[in-house]
Amino acid sequence: AVGSTQSTGETPVPDILPLFHDPDESAADKFKEISEAYETLADDEKRKTFDKHGEEGVKKMGQGGGANFDPFANFFGHFGFGGGQEQEQQERKGSDVVVDLVVTLEELYLGNFVTIKRDRPVYKETGGSRQCNCRMEMRTHMTGPGSFQMTQHRVCDQCPGLKLVTETEEIELEIEPGMIDGMVQKFSGKGEPHMEGESGDLYFKVKTLRHSRFHRKGDDLYTNLTISLQEALIGFDMNILHLDGHKVPVKREAVTWYGATIMKKGEGMPNFENRNKLGNMYITFDVKFPRGELSAEERASVKAILKQASVQTVYNGL
Repeated sequence: AVGSTQSTGETPVPDILPLFHDPDESAADKFKEISEAYETLADDEKRKTFDKHGEEGVKKMGQGGGANFDPFANFFGHFGFGGGQEQEQQERKGSDVVVDLVVTLEELYLGNFVTIKRDRPVYKETGGSRQCNCRMEMRTHMTGPGSFQMTQHRVCDQCPGLKLVTETEEIELEIEPGMIDGMVQKFSGKGEPHMEGESGDLYFKVKTLRHSRFHRKGDDLYTNLTISLQEALIGFDMNILHLDGHKVPVKREAVTWYGATIMKKGEGMPNFENRNKLGNMYITFDVKFPRGELSAEERASVKAILKQASVQTVYNGL
């Protein structure tokens, strides 16, 4: 029947747990004193309290025993046997599952809703029953006046039979504007199942695809713009297409040198915590030089226009 228990065997405790015998009627009280002393020595906090305040200090910590004090439970508990009481069961749970949520920079700028189909294993009940929640229990037996012995028992419950099947489920995900790499969305109980406990959790971890034009750092966007030598010298007027399709104007009238960077305020990514706050866009210029050779007349014209003296300097630029 569900919830019933059964013992599958009785194992005497190893030699470290001998048979205790004391004809004195106060054996339990004496053993209690021994176990308390052992517990004080085994506990760093209690030992420090004892060193400073003595036995009274330890008692004031609320560890002095009481009506329900079990000296055998305290003593044998230090050896990991549980002292005749059922050991506290560790929470059983299936493994967590972490899945990369691959998204585009456009989705992180605008936001999006996506539906993901996932096959996952689940346990279904079948006919019959099975042993479950098995654990070891320690029991104290009185073998005579003032004599006690500890024995170890394996105890199991009876649970319905289970089988593992695969189910397909749809999961709705929201990609929020401003999310960054490494952020996770948690779906409780959607991870790996456990036969005797709850299923683990499912985590979707944001991972951004590489973009052809922009690179993201925090809430800022970085891009490179190649212009001709002529545009670098006389200026230019153009637009950069943003992630949502709007155009970012870039106009230069002064000379633009190779490696120069300009900032366009408020043209970066939205902030995840405050969507009204936007990062900036940084544009770094590359200059494409013409190929071929200039004629003598063209070289003379360039010199006449630039009127620039030689600045040939050798230096360590690293």
